[in-house]
Amino acid sequence: MMAEASLYERLGGVFAIAAVVDHFSDAVVQNPIVGQRSENPELREWHTNNLGRLPGLKFMRTLWVCDVAGGPQKFDATRPGSTHLGLEEAHRNLRISPDEFDEVAAELGRTLDFVGVPEREKGEVLAAFAAHKAEVTEGYQA
Repeated sequence: MMAEASLYERLGGVFAIAAVVDHFSDAVVQNPIVGQRSENPELREWHTNNLGRLPGLKFMRTLWVCDVAGGPQKFDATRPGSTHLGLEEAHRNLRISPDEFDEVAAELGRTLDFVGVPEREKGEVLAAFAAHKAEVTEGYQA
């Protein structure tokens, strides 16, 4: 009996994941709640004046998804924190609220639907994303 394929394999590997991250990242920039027109001044600033960093962010997001999906790529935090992924430090200055986090998750869900990711895999990706809500919103809570 063969072992079940990893989420990474079921998503199609690094190239398919990178395509999802590319679409998702561009959609977040345009999202009216968390993007360039966000009421959150930190998010609005990032999505307006820091887009030169977007290719690197897409790369890091791709590594993160590959890592949490069981792929061979390893994600290392650019700003280590109290958690092994360092997501709290990467997001602290953006002061992301729980509602803003949920909107980013919804945008991810829309992207997964757009590219035709099956429901099972979509649920697993969204669950992996949701598992880090407390870390990402830690700066808002402080």
